Amino acid sequence: MRDGRYVVVIVDDHALFSQGLTLLLESRAGDAFVVAGSTTAGEEAVALVGREAADIAIVDLALPPLGGVTTIRRLTAAYPATRVLALSGTEDMGLAAAALRAGAAGFLGKSADPEVLVAPLLTIAAGVRVLPADLLDALLAAGDRAGDGLLDRLDRRDLQLWELLARGLETAEIAKPMLVSERTAKRMIAALLHKLGAANRIEAAALAGRYGLLDDNDRIRR
Repeated sequence: MRDGRYVVVIVDDHALFSQGLTLLLESRAGDAFVVAGSTTAGEEAVALVGREAADIAIVDLALPPLGGVTTIRRLTAAYPATRVLALSGTEDMGLAAAALRAGAAGFLGKSADPEVLVAPLLTIAAGVRVLPADLLDALLAAGDRAGDGLLDRLDRRDLQLWELLARGLETAEIAKPMLVSERTAKRMIAALLHKLGAANRIEAAALAGRYGLLDDNDRIRR
């Protein structure tokens, strides 16, 4: 914090949006937040957070060329105490779930009323996650469909693939540690989703959380 206020940085490729967000926070919640800087490049985000000792980073998921999810993953790895709010101009729940798996503390669509942004930021700063209702419903629905004995039906490769999938990695990123081509990785992912009874990657990640897969690396490596 700086002078009793949360330090915020903005990572968005639209400079005008960043400027508008800065003015909003300063005018509506200047006693709670100070916007210390912004960048239009995801590659500069980690350095910006470190330089400003940011408490909160607001990250656009459509950042070219690095991508918002990868940017969030790098930020949270380098500065785990910094809370990240992911923003997206689309209602892609798969992208939202990937951002959360990468370490974001919350997600909001850019279509949301800017006036309501202050409350989510305060919530995130307090250590509580912010999720849209439809994403939460999707995660809960995936958990409800989970079957007993699932882990016993999966082999070591299945568990390794499931972990990588649940961490929000893209297909090309999954192919490397699995030592297969990207095309083969796509087929493996489709087969795994069928085994899990999951309709998509969001549901697979939700199931991984329910089974504590990401907290049980020894199980995966056996």
